[in-house]
Amino acid sequence: MSVWWAMFLGFVQGVTEFLPVSSSGHLAIFQNFFSMSETGGLLFEVLLHFATLIAVCIFFWNDIKAMFIEFTKLFNPQSYRSVRVPPARRLLFLIIVASLPLIVVAFFSGTVENLSTESLFIGIALMATGGILWLSDTLPKGNKDEKSATVIDVLFVGLMQMLAAMIPGFSRSGFTISTGLFRGFDRKFAVKLSFLMSVPAILGATVFKVKDAFSADFDWSVFPVYILGMVVAAVTGYFALCFIRYLVVKSSFRGFSYYCLMVGAATLIASFIIT
Repeated sequence: MSVWWAMFLGFVQGVTEFLPVSSSGHLAIFQNFFSMSETGGLLFEVLLHFATLIAVCIFFWNDIKAMFIEFTKLFNPQSYRSVRVPPARRLLFLIIVASLPLIVVAFFSGTVENLSTESLFIGIALMATGGILWLSDTLPKGNKDEKSATVIDVLFVGLMQMLAAMIPGFSRSGFTISTGLFRGFDRKFAVKLSFLMSVPAILGATVFKVKDAFSADFDWSVFPVYILGMVVAAVTGYFALCFIRYLVVKSSFRGFSYYCLMVGAATLIASFIIT
C-alpha cells in the first residue's frame, strides 16, 4: 500500500465515520462499482477504527473523564448516600442502556457482509438516511439532556444504532442524532450522546476483530504506512466531530440529506445499468 493511498483511506474513514453519510455504505459502493480491493486488509481496518475512537476520546475528554470517575465511585458505598445523582453518572448509565442493543449485531455479522454486496439495497438505505436527515431538520428544538432523558428515549436511540450497524447505507450518526431529536433531545446533547455511544460500539468492533487481524499474514514493513493512515483518520475525525456539532446546533442537516438522496439514487440507477 502506498503512502498516499493510506492517507486517502484514513481521510475517508475519519470523515464518513462521523458525518451522517454512512461509512459502510460508501465503502460498499467503492468495492462494488470501482473494484477498490486495496484496502490494507483487516488490520488496517481495525487501526483506522481505533484512530476514530481516539478522536472521540479527545473531543469528549472532559465527559469521558467525569464518567470514569463516577464509575469508580460506584464501588464506594458512600457514593449512594447522596439523593442527587451526578449528571456524569446518569450519562454513563444512559450510554450503557443505549449500547445494549448492539449485542444483537454480533449474531448477524454474516448478514451484514452479504448486504454490503447488494448495491440496490444500499441505494435504498442511503435514500432512507437522507429522508430521516431531512425530517430531523423540521423538528422543533428539544430540551432533554442527561438529567431528563429517559431509559425509553435512549433505548430508541440504541435501537437505531443497532440498525445502522447491521445495514450498510444507514448512517450511525445520522440515525442516532435524528432519533434523539425526535425524542426531544437538546441538540448539543443529541450529538454528545450519539458520539459517546460510538465509544463502546467502535471498541467492541475493534476487540471483536483484533485477534483475526493480527493472526492473518501481514507484511510488517508497511506498518509505518498504516500508522500514518491512523493519524490522518484521527485528525480528520476530530475536525469532522467539530463540524457536525456546529451543523446540528445550527439546525442544518439539509445538505447531508440531499447528498445521501443523490448518492442513493445514483447507486440505484447504477445497480440496474451495471447488473
